[in-house]
Amino acid sequence: MKDDEKVQRDVMDQMKWEMGDYSTRIGVAVKDGVVTLSGHVHCFPAKWAAERAVKRVLGVRAVAEEIEVRLPGSDQRTNTDLARAAENALDWNTLVPKNRVRIMVEDGTITMEGSVDNWSQRVAVEKAINSLTGVKAINNRIAVKPVVEPKEVEKDIMNALTRHAQLDARLINVESHGDRVVLSGSVRTWAEREEAEEAARAAPGVADIENNITVVS
Repeated sequence: MKDDEKVQRDVMDQMKWEMGDYSTRIGVAVKDGVVTLSGHVHCFPAKWAAERAVKRVLGVRAVAEEIEVRLPGSDQRTNTDLARAAENALDWNTLVPKNRVRIMVEDGTITMEGSVDNWSQRVAVEKAINSLTGVKAINNRIAVKPVVEPKEVEKDIMNALTRHAQLDARLINVESHGDRVVLSGSVRTWAEREEAEEAARAAPGVADIENNITVVS
């Protein structure tokens, strides 16, 4: 198991690799494998990129993200303008079901509510929003309400995990309780933990995931 200083160095190197010199604006603290990110960035995608980079590093057990988005003056938008841009982004996205998602904007924070049929649609909504100019934060409250009752959910998920090149499906357990799935077992990185959850959420009929997978490095 890597010590905290080694994890900190690896996290900083990974962020620099993915973000360049811009990563120097972000502070990194590590205690018992829990990484805390601080500082400020100029846009929401940069904040998201930093968090994504950290989760790829071996030894990271959890991430506490405290990065602030400080928009430059040219990127400031009124709540009305940002809400209109968000609505347009969803209208143009063919993966997002029509008239199922509600948008609310307050001081650059976009809150999304409503329901969709599967997790892929929920993710599509968030991806359509997070790159908009003027976004400081996203609050995704969209519920997944499957149209049909899931069948052979555990088998579908295990097949998906087995196909995934970055995961060892033998180390992951899947239990299905109606539309709720419980994952357990172990992986090497936080990113692999999230990849396992993402694969499970893509299965038909899955509305909720309890992810009990541990990160063991």
